[in-house]
Amino acid sequence: MTRSTPLMLLLAATFSAAALPAAHAQAPNAATRGAEAGSAPVLVTAAQWEQMRRDGAGYPMFAREQARAEKLVRAVMKAGIDVPVPKDKGGGYTHEQHKRNYQAIQAAGALYRLTGDKAYANFARDVLLGYAALYPGLGAHPEGRGQIPGRLFWQTLNDSVWLVNAVQGYDAIRDSLSADERRTIDDNVFRPMAQFLSGNPENFDKIHNHATWAVAATGMTGYVLRDPVLVDQALKGSKRDGNAGFLKQVDQLFSPDGYYEEGPYYQRYALAPFILFANAVQRNEPERGIFKRRDGVLLKAVDALVQSSYGGYFIPINDAILDKGLDTEELVAGIDIAYANTGDARLLSVAKGQKRVLLSPEGLQVAKALAENKAKPYAFVPTLLRDGPDGTEGALAILRMGGEDGQALVMKNTKQGMGHGHFDKLNWLFYDNGQRVVTDYGAARFLNIEAKSGGIYLPENTSWARQTLAHNTLVVNEQSHFGGDWKKGQPLAPAPLLFAVTDDTQIVSARMDGAYDGVSFTRTQALLAHPSLGQPVVLDLLRVDGSTPARYDLPLHFNGHIMDVGFKAQSAVTTRPVLGKANGYQHVWVDASSEPGTEARSLTWLLDGRFYTYRFASTAPARALIGESGANDPSFNLRREPLLLQRVDGQASTTFYGVLEPHGQYDGTAETVRGANSRIDRLAHYRGKDASVLVLDLAGGQRLALGIADDPSKGGTHEVSGDGQRWSWNGGWKRFDTATGKGGK
Repeated sequence: MTRSTPLMLLLAATFSAAALPAAHAQAPNAATRGAEAGSAPVLVTAAQWEQMRRDGAGYPMFAREQARAEKLVRAVMKAGIDVPVPKDKGGGYTHEQHKRNYQAIQAAGALYRLTGDKAYANFARDVLLGYAALYPGLGAHPEGRGQIPGRLFWQTLNDSVWLVNAVQGYDAIRDSLSADERRTIDDNVFRPMAQFLSGNPENFDKIHNHATWAVAATGMTGYVLRDPVLVDQALKGSKRDGNAGFLKQVDQLFSPDGYYEEGPYYQRYALAPFILFANAVQRNEPERGIFKRRDGVLLKAVDALVQSSYGGYFIPINDAILDKGLDTEELVAGIDIAYANTGDARLLSVAKGQKRVLLSPEGLQVAKALAENKAKPYAFVPTLLRDGPDGTEGALAILRMGGEDGQALVMKNTKQGMGHGHFDKLNWLFYDNGQRVVTDYGAARFLNIEAKSGGIYLPENTSWARQTLAHNTLVVNEQSHFGGDWKKGQPLAPAPLLFAVTDDTQIVSARMDGAYDGVSFTRTQALLAHPSLGQPVVLDLLRVDGSTPARYDLPLHFNGHIMDVGFKAQSAVTTRPVLGKANGYQHVWVDASSEPGTEARSLTWLLDGRFYTYRFASTAPARALIGESGANDPSFNLRREPLLLQRVDGQASTTFYGVLEPHGQYDGTAETVRGANSRIDRLAHYRGKDASVLVLDLAGGQRLALGIADDPSKGGTHEVSGDGQRWSWNGGWKRFDTATGKGGK
């Protein structure tokens, strides 16, 4: 260590002011704690550890988490210390062993503090001494990925994750070590690892989740080693000039609403380093007010992430894996730390569902509050999460009715999402009855399963999952948005036009320009409830305006078993043609297709005891095709999932419209069926000068109509006539409820 700095003086003052608890039989004694100035724990103070040791057993959630950690560490201790030379890619033995090691180091450090059992500290020490012998001789990983491969792992990202976790365990045991042991581990493990990360600005200075992990690892290590240069680099970038680093990432990667640019799946992943490092900053430099930065955006990010879920799973936009949800360890950290900083009792109900807490002061607070029954229900509500650092680059719209397991309509009007973004502007998903009904493929990847390309993204992630055809939005001339180039898409975002919520109507609208040359398309979707309908329905209106005639395809990816095809279609029963040759089309088998027409058609499927009828049409003649993913997939990497495709050829402009209706019930146990038939008798579309009206004639003689202006962000008066009726309204939209045959006015 070199000369003293203001940060060093602050750290020293913090440590000296910490109240030291009374000694216990096996606890670190006062002499050990003070063995060398600057060795006391800083990520969690000695006083905080003592409080957890004293009180933790009294709160069931905390006690269970401690027991879980003890089981994990005892199993690793029994297996013996194993610090192998890195050789395997993701999912391989050495990869998984180094992962087990950092988990064990972190848990052993906590257990040493919580139990006073020196065996845990000795175990963590010995593992780290193994790394001290290994790490200095390592070069680039032999299976390295990218321009900057890791050393312990095949990508630098995993090295950062190792360091974030292991340094927490090291902080807890560091004052139990001799000066020589400390020096060996400091100088041969933690300092060179942090310097490796900060010494690669191509990764470290990015505005990206990989860099977030790197700066968090470096900064937390800097606090533990009392190295203000490492802390400064973490906060301000490798050059320490403020043009990169943690503070810049907080400012650039989140919108004012706490939405993270790469989407919920990566928000979950990035949340851990953001929240954990922010907590370390708050503990060591509270004057920075890190949790107040940008009106508390990091704490908003926790709430935004929970809102971006359904049925306990994150909404799978962009490169998402479908099985990640609210119980992930990253969000355990997020919930605990957010609750400790806000006291928001709604977060406790999420923690209760997670059934886990951190072995930290924040985890103790959550466990205590749960034991005292302070949890309040978390309300999932209609939400507009703006995108971009200023909230001006699109938005993720989530419409909800019927509570947590009711209906959720998600319209993805966000910006590209960098390299993990998919080419799917104005895409939508729909959830109902606890199920994914209108689906998004997410990522083509089997995480860390070595048999599937070592757990990395599969080739089909590029050839299928990211292509526009794999989503529920417009495809022009069988080309993906922006020609499949995310860098072209990054500067362009949809323009949000409308977001409105009433008791029976929720509506969202956005326009996209620039996804294709000379093509603009506007989509408006609404979630509507009506007494004559069993469940709320989704209305969808997509207008396309192009400069030249083109082929317009509109896919719908759905989940369930087809019950009824409500249109004449020729089935491919002996051969299974492929839809096309590139841009995802090569991965679709065509099972049936219709002749062109403008009449409304329908498709009904069954999912988990509920029927879904989708009625659809267009203003220009369209074919309807039914297909399935999985063509040209020799390694069986793709899931086989059904899709419906509407195709309009040779038109410059057209309008697609439809309604998705959940209805009825099938009970396989009781062998009963009710409500299997749709309660919508007719779907119609009428056009005015600058607006459209969608009309639903319902069973029982009721009519539901929705008027939508071409640009619902503007005011003005609009009028549409058709079928002997006239609808007029002021503003962007209006709902009309009438009896069949009687017009609204």
